[in-house]
Amino acid sequence: MPRKTVIIGGGAAGLGSAGGVKAADPGADVVVYTENEDVAYSPCGIPYVHGGEIPDFERLFLAGKQAYVDAGIDVHYETAVTAIDTAAKTVTVTGEGAVAYDQLIIATGWNYADPGVPGGDLGGLYYVKNIRRAMEWDKVISETKSAVVVEAGPLGLEMVTALAHRGVETHLIDPNPYALAMMADADIMKPVEDSWRELGVHLHFNTTLEAFLGDADGKVRAVQTSGGEIAADLVVISTHKTPENTLAKAAGIKLGSTGAIIVDERMKTSAPDVWAAGDVVEIPHGLTRTPLQGLTGSHAYAQGKTAGTNAGGGDRAYRAVFVPWGTPAGKWVIGGASFGEATATALGIPYVKGEAQGISRARYYPGVQPVRVKLLAEPGTLRLIGAQMVGGGEGIKERADFLAQAIRFGMTLHDLSTMENVYSPAIGALNEPIVVAATNGVAESRKPKA
Repeated sequence: MPRKTVIIGGGAAGLGSAGGVKAADPGADVVVYTENEDVAYSPCGIPYVHGGEIPDFERLFLAGKQAYVDAGIDVHYETAVTAIDTAAKTVTVTGEGAVAYDQLIIATGWNYADPGVPGGDLGGLYYVKNIRRAMEWDKVISETKSAVVVEAGPLGLEMVTALAHRGVETHLIDPNPYALAMMADADIMKPVEDSWRELGVHLHFNTTLEAFLGDADGKVRAVQTSGGEIAADLVVISTHKTPENTLAKAAGIKLGSTGAIIVDERMKTSAPDVWAAGDVVEIPHGLTRTPLQGLTGSHAYAQGKTAGTNAGGGDRAYRAVFVPWGTPAGKWVIGGASFGEATATALGIPYVKGEAQGISRARYYPGVQPVRVKLLAEPGTLRLIGAQMVGGGEGIKERADFLAQAIRFGMTLHDLSTMENVYSPAIGALNEPIVVAATNGVAESRKPKA
């Protein structure tokens, strides 16, 4: 009899897991349960459809439903799993009862943190996640005059820009002194904030959400904040991700300090024959060993492939992360790897800094864009420990990927200051900004201490 793997969740981690099982054991019986109408679409693309950069939502689907049938993956749509019994090796499924498994993979994903203020049940509060709901909300945006985005996380950044592009009067409220404060540094975000202001966005930092205010029809009409009332007929909630751990917690599976499931390098949980992947797990940071939860879709997919491969009898490891990241924001693209100055300072990590203002291609070539690079290194060894960037778009993603690997493999500012780089007027400048920043960092490290 083929071994049966049950997967709870149809996102990047869930479908990555399914593919991993099938690759390791082509004859395996793989069943995926999802509460949604669809699987394997890109929720990360939703803001770009709202903003008009992507012309339609259909482009966000990875494949049609028949593709999973053809691959031998049995997907049960709009079907909830309500319990896990790790001793009996069953899951309880609405409409199906107890379903036995040989291996179980939990990929239940995430939820937005509850804003925790009055008025949370009003109409007009948009949680950007489900693609079918996004299609409906896109029509609402077309009729929206004023909107408030709650919190400047990654999704918040994208939705602020999208709404401004749609001509909506847009307000951003955030309790921090600047946008994306949990990831980025203030100097990296300043150009972004300036570009938002150029688009007409109203920024309300150091501002706390107090309530959603409704009209007689039960629809939001305004947001009450510590700085006053802001009229709005649409509110986008982009609070931080929290792990959807309800099933795991009830089943007695060990959770970590983030509330997410603890897994080993094979994505194995504390329960026998149970793996987990995606936003419902926590993974250690490669330098600080601090547990991280709620990373990107690429992390979720890679974790899913690891969990599925091992559940299918293969051998694959997923190690600590150095978190390359990047996103468009306003008219800029920001990115980085590991952590920046704000995080290093908060964790009490000493560092040497090297900075450079460079360009993306030859200064005389049309379309040249600015690129600012900031590198952090360990005092003494000058081993790279973090990086952040802001630029016009060209090369930010590629530099973030490279710098994450440089951190992973222990490269130093000396290594980076002497590295080779492509020079071609159309695609690369003579002086690579990473090299200049590293050279400046080496020089900074040699200055006498005050």
